Amino acid sequence: MNPLKGLAALIIEPHPGMRASLHNMLSLCGLSRIEDAASSSQAIRALGGRSYDLILCEYELEGGQDGQQMLEDLRHHRLMHASTLFFMVTSEGQFNKVVSAAELAPSDYILKPFTVENLTERITRAIERRNALLPVYQLMDMGDQREAIAACLAGATAQPRYRCDFLRLRAELHLFLGEPEQAEPLYAALWESKRIHWARLGLAKCLSLRGEHEAARAILEELLGQNRRFLDAYDWLARTLQEQGEIERAQAVLSDAVELSPHAVRRLRRLGEVALEAGDVEAAERALKLVVSKTRYSEFRTPEDHARLVQSLVRKGDPVQAAAVIRDLDKSMGGRRNGPLCSSIASAMLHEFTGNAARLETALDSALAGCRTASGLSSELKLALVRTCLDAGQAERAADVMRDVMRNAANPAAMAKAMRVLEQAGHGELAQRLAQECRQEVGDLVAAGAARAKEGDFRGAVNLMIEAVDKLPDNPQVVFNAAVAVLKCLENLGWDERLGGQARELIGSVRRLDPVNAKLNALAALHHDILKKYNIRPGARRAAPQMAAI
Repeated sequence: MNPLKGLAALIIEPHPGMRASLHNMLSLCGLSRIEDAASSSQAIRALGGRSYDLILCEYELEGGQDGQQMLEDLRHHRLMHASTLFFMVTSEGQFNKVVSAAELAPSDYILKPFTVENLTERITRAIERRNALLPVYQLMDMGDQREAIAACLAGATAQPRYRCDFLRLRAELHLFLGEPEQAEPLYAALWESKRIHWARLGLAKCLSLRGEHEAARAILEELLGQNRRFLDAYDWLARTLQEQGEIERAQAVLSDAVELSPHAVRRLRRLGEVALEAGDVEAAERALKLVVSKTRYSEFRTPEDHARLVQSLVRKGDPVQAAAVIRDLDKSMGGRRNGPLCSSIASAMLHEFTGNAARLETALDSALAGCRTASGLSSELKLALVRTCLDAGQAERAADVMRDVMRNAANPAAMAKAMRVLEQAGHGELAQRLAQECRQEVGDLVAAGAARAKEGDFRGAVNLMIEAVDKLPDNPQVVFNAAVAVLKCLENLGWDERLGGQARELIGSVRRLDPVNAKLNALAALHHDILKKYNIRPGARRAAPQMAAI
């Protein structure tokens, strides 16, 4: 029996002739459910409506985006299942770009020209591995990470050929569940038995997530000494250095990685952000210009990139270029979420620099009004607005924005960073007062929800905590307690599908906001017990995998 029969495939190829050729080749391989996309935007629309077993993507896409950026977008925005096979099609002459694409771990890449036999062999080999791991992937897609770990244990015994794959998935699942102490021995065993570099990287991740930054740093530096092209190690080393407060060193590490892999947009964006934090405005400008250029044709571009670029140009003292970037932002992204708000924040930075008081006032009015109702705006950009208000001598307006930043501070380090902005501007007392107010507000919200639950008013506790999450969506303490309130309501009042969905989303938010929360394991265990109590499966296979990269 042909193992490829019945699989659904998507071809992403801009040239009609090559698209037809690939379609014909896949047909000869035994596939019958084949769809085509001529551009990345068409592909994203297709993936938003259904799932595919196999994606065959040309590296040289039209419209300014390449296959690597396509893969990056699909993974970051969870438009691919964990089990989806992604093949990059490229020419031998694009070796450096292929290396960059391989960094994002496509299932395989295929060098042109190739035959039907070559293609069939590559796909068949990938399908065999995928089928072995498929029970785990399906449980991951359903959000049942505990059962996925059990399936890894069973799979490693039943199919020892893929033992390393099952061990790696187990370790990644434990990291996802906020259990680096459970993942660490798995990575250690893989390193001892196979000397696999990604296992050593996994050890460093565990140490970093547990706050053992010096030990993590030693491993990462050792890895890079052995393999200068180990790009994931650069990312984690930079992250670890930032945690240690070595911003300039983190910037240097990211610069080295970008030199090796110049096409990874998210690393370029991070380099720009770190360079801004380090005060290296020229490096920030270079990186952020590349980000704006490379994402121009992406379905997932963000207006914040333009605003950060304006920030670097204003700091550099180049108002002419900054104004041009704002015009481009208004023209190309005015209709996107937070587009007008980012334009107002960028304009306020520019007008404060040029001393145009009337335009500054208008821009600040618009920016402050937008911040009150905006969702999804980064704390970094809000802090940039705080600095602009302070530079303009408007401390009360700065305080309005800072309250929102502090209320949603994800951890003590984020709170301390926010306080430093005020302290460095000579407003230390204001920083202390606002921090205390925000801590008190969060504490009061959590206490009110707990009091309702203690009185037996479980639905009242849920309503109160969901309102709190709406106000403070990025505060891990609030989101955690909202998840507890929903789970207690389900436990005591019976299963409710809507609340079950809210529980899953809130637990996912806690994992994103505070992945090393010591109580996260207990929260997930309570959720798992409630699902078992009511014989509820986590859900049918959804359109996007639920496991994000750590």
